[in-house]
Amino acid sequence: MIFTFGYAEIPTRGAAMRTFVAAPVAEGKYPGIWCYSDIFQLSGPSLRAFARLAGYGFVVGAPEIYHRIEPPGLVMPFDDAGRDRGMADAGKTPVADFDEDCRAGLDWLTQHPKVASGKIGAMGFCIGGHLAFRAALQPDVKATVCFYGTGIHNGKLGADTNAGSLERAGEIRGELLVVFGSEDPHVPAEGRAKVADALAAAKVKHRIQMLPAQHAFMRDEGPRFDPETTDQAFAAMIALFRKTFSN
Repeated sequence: MIFTFGYAEIPTRGAAMRTFVAAPVAEGKYPGIWCYSDIFQLSGPSLRAFARLAGYGFVVGAPEIYHRIEPPGLVMPFDDAGRDRGMADAGKTPVADFDEDCRAGLDWLTQHPKVASGKIGAMGFCIGGHLAFRAALQPDVKATVCFYGTGIHNGKLGADTNAGSLERAGEIRGELLVVFGSEDPHVPAEGRAKVADALAAAKVKHRIQMLPAQHAFMRDEGPRFDPETTDQAFAAMIALFRKTFSN
């Protein structure tokens, strides 16, 4: 499906939230998906993934997660300095700010002229996987995909030592897909088990998909990129969104 793309400035308390927006060209209404990057912000790999998602028939909104701290358009390089800067920016951002930005983004996406009423989902990578999990706590989010979300198992997110995300799992009303790489040191086996147990105890409608891959295996630059598992994970996301929003 052919799509168009650009950027929007979503008002928030403080700096406007620069957001990548992509939508199918064809006439009609489509589900809206609020998308989160990893700590490097809207890099080439993230934008390509979000654009690909739009090509499957979704309206995509992806914010610069550090818009309160960094200048518009900043992307961290995939090196030690870029990683350190992204981690430092995360450490300066309270979870309350992430949550406030999420709500502003979901409200904006709901109002998009090409988004179908009541059809809102979320997805994200790495820290964005945790932010997508937080988005799932919002009552209007019907389906969420968390790709190798960091900090869900131990609560670490942004400036907060314990964001309490997993403890709030019972608030999730939509369906959840959680994708982990079995060789991911950032979410070890005991952490993955903790997430699985908490979701089951909270009776969240969910599925955990384990793939033989490392952390950030979907980032199509660098030595950890795994095309086959990326395709499997992406297909699982599309299947969930299409099942959820088919009516």
